[in-house]
Amino acid sequence: MRLTAAEIAAVAEGWLVGADATVDGATQDSRQVRPGQLFVPVVAERDGHDFIGDAFAAGAAATLTSRDEPVEGPAVRVDDTVVALQRVAAHARNRMGNASVIGITGSAGKTSTKDLLAAILARAGVTHASERSFNNELGVPLTLLNAPEAVAAVVVEMGMRGPGQITELCRIAAPSMAVVTTVGAAHTSELGSVEAVAEAKGEIVVGLPAEGWAVLNAEVPLVTAMADRTHAQVVTFGVEAGDVRAESVEVLDDLTSRFRLVSPWGSADVELGARGAHNVANACAAAAASLAAGAGMSAVVAGLADPSMSPWRMELCTAAAGATVLNDAYNANPLSVRSALDSLAAVPAERRVAVLGLMAELGEQSDQAHAEMADHAQELGIEVIAVDAPYGDVATVADADAALALLHQRRLVAPGVAILVKGSRVAGLETVAAALVDAR
Repeated sequence: MRLTAAEIAAVAEGWLVGADATVDGATQDSRQVRPGQLFVPVVAERDGHDFIGDAFAAGAAATLTSRDEPVEGPAVRVDDTVVALQRVAAHARNRMGNASVIGITGSAGKTSTKDLLAAILARAGVTHASERSFNNELGVPLTLLNAPEAVAAVVVEMGMRGPGQITELCRIAAPSMAVVTTVGAAHTSELGSVEAVAEAKGEIVVGLPAEGWAVLNAEVPLVTAMADRTHAQVVTFGVEAGDVRAESVEVLDDLTSRFRLVSPWGSADVELGARGAHNVANACAAAAASLAAGAGMSAVVAGLADPSMSPWRMELCTAAAGATVLNDAYNANPLSVRSALDSLAAVPAERRVAVLGLMAELGEQSDQAHAEMADHAQELGIEVIAVDAPYGDVATVADADAALALLHQRRLVAPGVAILVKGSRVAGLETVAAALVDAR
């Protein structure tokens, strides 16, 4: 979205230093600056102000700053760059007028549902969506500011680490529709219980307008109950239940699916390009939201057939040495690990191995949750290699390199073997998946 530096100064409650300039979009990463963007230096482990010069060299049109010293281009001086970013993003949201802004939250499936929904809505009009998992106090404002001028729909992923955070994100994004994929044991280290997670996730439906929509999972009672917290219209989704649901589901050898989509807006046969049986529910969520937003069934069918999925999510490929590799390494909690194990069990193979990293932020439930996933893998006939994580009586190694060494030692990187790689971001197991694909 195009804004002048003077306009930014006014809405951010700062002041312009130097000449005015027009910016188009924003970034907090000086390495990813596109010409014309606003640079937002963030003070964290490293102080982004130290990279303002790099940002201008890469083509930034202006910068925010909370420092007093001069910079080499147009700058808006503010007290707090993150607060200023959020104020400017709320202004950008107001300028979008009647564009649909769809917020998505949940303990699992947020990003995949976002990708599927964006693929559908792009068939119906100009659509913009969060990059990867840009879903926090920085990612949501950046998503709004990077939307094109003529945008018809913006899909915003919203995460949280505690109560009140989604309320704050909604204050910035003012969604006209909200999707809640599911709730489960994620972030229980901060919130204490699944019920508390549901309470925090449910903040997304509270401020919806009466003419808006809450899209809720009919198969998760804690999500369905959120209907009592909103004045918006409600549409439910699920695989076996819901206003929008899937019938006659068939999961193919490559983990894509076929099913009959049934909805109040009509029915259609769907070939789902996203892999994993769990993505059928996410597809139904995306279909429900897009149909409620006014997209036609033809757009739904086309979008679900050919989505652009975010990296490291159910990527299925064949290693040079012949093993099948299922890379789902982006993140992990008990819901997503169980789904990934079920998907691995459906891959044609003589032997199946799961390389599992830590499921983070589970608090007191951590040991039990890891043990339950190891038990589930055993029930499915899947061998587990744990990478610095408490999965119990399984092969356990210290790091990614040791996991790779053990796989080679056991001659598992070979034809007839299917290998799942899965862990929370802190585990960084995408390096294992990449090395497996290249292994000879």
